[in-house]
Amino acid sequence: MKVLVLGGGGREHVLAWKLSLSPRVDEVWCAPGNAGIARDVRTTPINADSEDGIAEAIRFARDRGIDLTVVGPEAPLVLGVVDRFEEAGLRIFGPNRAAAQLEGSKCFTKEFLARHGIPTASFHVFDEVEAARRHVATRGVPVVVKAEGLAAGKGVFVARTTDEALAAVETIMVERKFGAAGDRLIVEDFLPGFELTLIVLTDGKTAVPLETAQDYKPVFNGNTGPNTGGMGSYSPHVPLDDGLISQALERIIQPTLAGLERDGIEYRGALYAGLMITSKGPSLLEYNVRFGDPEVQSILFRLETDLLDVIEACVDGRLDEVTPRWNPGTAICVIGASPGYPGRYEKGRVIEGLEESAREAEARGDRVKVFFAGAGADAEGRLVTSGGRVLGVTALGDTLDGARECAYRHLRKVGFDGMHARDDIGVPIRVGS
Repeated sequence: MKVLVLGGGGREHVLAWKLSLSPRVDEVWCAPGNAGIARDVRTTPINADSEDGIAEAIRFARDRGIDLTVVGPEAPLVLGVVDRFEEAGLRIFGPNRAAAQLEGSKCFTKEFLARHGIPTASFHVFDEVEAARRHVATRGVPVVVKAEGLAAGKGVFVARTTDEALAAVETIMVERKFGAAGDRLIVEDFLPGFELTLIVLTDGKTAVPLETAQDYKPVFNGNTGPNTGGMGSYSPHVPLDDGLISQALERIIQPTLAGLERDGIEYRGALYAGLMITSKGPSLLEYNVRFGDPEVQSILFRLETDLLDVIEACVDGRLDEVTPRWNPGTAICVIGASPGYPGRYEKGRVIEGLEESAREAEARGDRVKVFFAGAGADAEGRLVTSGGRVLGVTALGDTLDGARECAYRHLRKVGFDGMHARDDIGVPIRVGS
């Protein structure tokens, strides 16, 4: 079987790598991939984040005889890549355009949740900056301010003072840091508790939860500093047999699938629920319509079932036949980022230490892998930085402490000049009170 993975970040690297391990897979392509991903699978410079790019991806899939396409990032999903592929008679994994609104429009999602009685924070929507300013200036804090559209995981601001809330409004609607995503913004109540990521696979009827993960969004230790696309993760966070998971499935996931069906929307693919566990139970912070990154690195590193079998069951509407098996240990992913990220940063810094890390892993029997998000190649063919989040060192251990020790030991060998990484990934963090 030939498989195509759309996207070019760390999420797509782990998906492509994991699929390449399937005994039923003969060939894996990643489009556009990156120079680090190209160390494991074949890549082609096609970017499906535009209408023309989707058309080019369809031509590639036809010409290469691709049997299954797996969509990694959100932008192609919001553009309707699944609809286009299916219209062309091509098999593809991911939600269609209508379902992808759950991530593409926070206003759509909040209104959907309210309409179907699904627990979430109270909210107000603004499309005019002065009205938003007046609202945050007179309400209490803390408060959460969100850009309405896609913002690469960086459009959410937890404001603990009125000045911070006003600054978030300026960033979104005046400075237009997130472009059209800031045409509207949402101001919602801050929910105290602790965060839990729950990713489920669904064929529209059956929802199969993946193992849980803790994500670390802020750039600095102790969950301080501006939000990023994610500085690390570990799995498991909460055991799947914990009552919190059954509550989340019963109160949030299943009502969401039922609500989508009532609204005439079919959802097939990965559904990421960002939850806040409050004193009243789980409440939904956000939905993403794809695997979370870097959570997916630590989650899939523990998956023992053939990922292809799971994805095909989802696409074919027979997910009730699949029960994923998981390694009982702990996996941890630590992100190495460019200095200055999530602000301005330089590109082109040489990434070194991969061979030394590989030799040590072989000698010690370490279960470790480096996944690449922002990696390119220079004129001499060397692997260099090309993004903010550059790489993720992911390790599997029998215990959380063992996984942490392994990941950080290899992170000290692999890197580039000025690389920034949090040193508290794997340390449980509570937010709120």
